[in-house]
Amino acid sequence: MSIKFFDKLSQNFIELLNDKDDYNVIVEVENEKSFTAHSNVLKCRSPYFRKELENIIPNENNIKKITKPTISGVIFDIILKYIYGGIVDLKNVETKFIFDLMIAANEFEIEELTKKLENLLIETKSSWLKSHFSLVYRSIFNGNNFKNLEKFCNDIIAKYPNLIFDAEDFVSLKESALISLLKRDDLQLEEVIIWEYIIKWGISQNSTLPLNLNEWTKENFLTLKTTLQQCLPLIRYFHIPGTDVLKKVKPYKRILDKQLWEDLNQYFWAPDEPMKSVILPPRSILVQELPTRTTEQAKFSTIITYEHVAEISSWINRKSSTYSLTNTPYEFQLILRGSINGFNPQTFWDTCNGQASTVVIMKVKGTEEILGGYNPLAWDANINGSWGKTNDSFIFSLKNGNIQNSILSRVKMSDYAILNVHKSGQKLYGPVFGDTGFYMCSRSSNFTLDNYSVCINNGYYEEPIRTAATNNFSIVDYEVFKVIKKTN
Repeated sequence: MSIKFFDKLSQNFIELLNDKDDYNVIVEVENEKSFTAHSNVLKCRSPYFRKELENIIPNENNIKKITKPTISGVIFDIILKYIYGGIVDLKNVETKFIFDLMIAANEFEIEELTKKLENLLIETKSSWLKSHFSLVYRSIFNGNNFKNLEKFCNDIIAKYPNLIFDAEDFVSLKESALISLLKRDDLQLEEVIIWEYIIKWGISQNSTLPLNLNEWTKENFLTLKTTLQQCLPLIRYFHIPGTDVLKKVKPYKRILDKQLWEDLNQYFWAPDEPMKSVILPPRSILVQELPTRTTEQAKFSTIITYEHVAEISSWINRKSSTYSLTNTPYEFQLILRGSINGFNPQTFWDTCNGQASTVVIMKVKGTEEILGGYNPLAWDANINGSWGKTNDSFIFSLKNGNIQNSILSRVKMSDYAILNVHKSGQKLYGPVFGDTGFYMCSRSSNFTLDNYSVCINNGYYEEPIRTAATNNFSIVDYEVFKVIKKTN
């Protein structure tokens, strides 16, 4: 029989942490904030500290110093209290803080805490993970330690591969992340398209490769083959149509094994003959149907309809006619709804930071007007006030009830298309299109409680989108959607 007294043990070690007499380690973090600790405790609880402290020469006072400028003081304070007392207090903290804490715990090789926080995020904060998908995905492929989050993200990408493959920074994707996707049998992309993305990624890793393929030497092809050596075996070559093999694969046949190329040629002439190469199974393509309008409409939006989605999609693609409901190329994925997430301006920046290709929709109080704007760029809550420059943004009003016609107004002054509001102003301002031309604002921390939101024609966009007597308005509700290209 054993009697355990962990609570008292934890309390005593926390007291030891607060004892400034016998420390022999100083850890300096962000903004030069310093923490004192004891080397034996750190080494016992963290493989990172064990390795780090063994390589540090103490000063004349027998003190070892470790510098971690990328770790915040608040985060490290919690890490240190966990190391000493085994307690982590997550009351009243934002989800982003939990995510940052998990990343820091992984950096200090504290596996128990890392896994606990990883599972906590997946089980209780999945909506946040989805709305901050790009940040999450590009943070977890570091040391291959976030297996559960990798699966969570890859399950989403398998269904919506354009989230990553069509992203502007696709070529900066880590090889381990790319490989994990290529291994998926349910990746919803045609194999020839996957091949083209892989070639694009491989070429981008080697800036010295000639732009003109006709100028490539044997050494150039060898360079690309070496770069893609982990990816090439994961391509389902035998499930690429023959015409695509001829047009898209053949120009790069020198990066393929000779036997594979021979078998691939044989396959199209005599598919029943035996081959030496490994033939991977085809990827399973999911059948996606339009949602039933009567049951899905409420889930999709409380403001706009699928007809509105088709119209906005046609504007995004600069089509002269509106898409039909059956061939709309985009899916609008809800990432924020005021009536669910709240109407505080800061909520917009916390939720939409890092999100690109978004549509903001709002319903005006008293008039039932539906106003909105499209931002092809990523909202950036950390840049501290800067203009997003683009020729592709636009603002609009949508036909609704007594309003017979929609109005589209494209950006006219592309250098001032989108404003990423300074941190100090995010308590007042939500999304801003043009210099004070169309924006959401509240001085009472609630867009529905005052009428400081503004829509005027100030020349930054082509034409006015409303004709009300006053430029100011309040809203009933608002939504932000991420625009995702459909895969079929």
